[in-house]
Amino acid sequence: MDPPQYFTASDGLELAYRDEGTGPALLCLCGLTRNMADFDFVARDFADQARIIRLDTRGRGASAYDPDYRNYSLAREAQDALDLLDHLGLDQAAILGTSRGGLIAMSLAATHRDRLSGVCLNDIGPEIDGSGLGHIFTYLGVAPRQRTLDDGAAALKAASEPRFPGVPLDRWRLHAERIWRQTPNGLALRYDWRLRNAVLEQSATGAVVDLWPLFDAFAGLPLALIRGANSDLLSTETTAKMQERRPDMIVAEVPDRGHVPFLDEPEAQTAISQFLAALK
Repeated sequence: MDPPQYFTASDGLELAYRDEGTGPALLCLCGLTRNMADFDFVARDFADQARIIRLDTRGRGASAYDPDYRNYSLAREAQDALDLLDHLGLDQAAILGTSRGGLIAMSLAATHRDRLSGVCLNDIGPEIDGSGLGHIFTYLGVAPRQRTLDDGAAALKAASEPRFPGVPLDRWRLHAERIWRQTPNGLALRYDWRLRNAVLEQSATGAVVDLWPLFDAFAGLPLALIRGANSDLLSTETTAKMQERRPDMIVAEVPDRGHVPFLDEPEAQTAISQFLAALK
């Protein structure tokens, strides 16, 4: 694979992205500890239907780490997304947002709705289940104790089997390559470990933010939701509330998947295809 391209965000940090395919612009925003590789299947399968733009959020993947970890915030990351659109000369783009990427999409809908042409959310909504958040903190900013990608993949499979039953080991091996780097000293994270500090400090305020007004800001935009049937972050109750507010929302539930679906599943791909068709 060719190396990614780079641009300079408005605060001077260098960020990585990929831009491929033709059609309506689809900006893919990854999850909290993930990177643009999460959308490899989307780029592979939909580049003939959309212009697939994938961003490595600051501090993740090939993007530079921020000297001030407090900039790992939704507000700054939303601005980075706008900076990329400006760099590419795009007035608008649809967003495919996985987890935190979907929260960024909500933030943009509330502040820069004119820059959005539609939103597809991957296993995220305006209410976040506490059990899922607790699980995230068990690994956030913590390097795996396994020393090789093969051992790491086996550990991922064992730990994930209750939420991702039957996923073969070779898929977890691919996932391990996406989230970790093999080094002479063992496995290393593909993101800035200080992201943990940022999230902990932001959570320590105790402020409960009502995200429903941000979700409601999607009004009038094509909207889709992909949910893992075993998700511990997006509940069936929250999904039902979202559907009540947006009866026209495309909804796909992916069986045998937790947080988050890989986006190569037939149910996920059907929803993405329907969503892209709605943009035209």
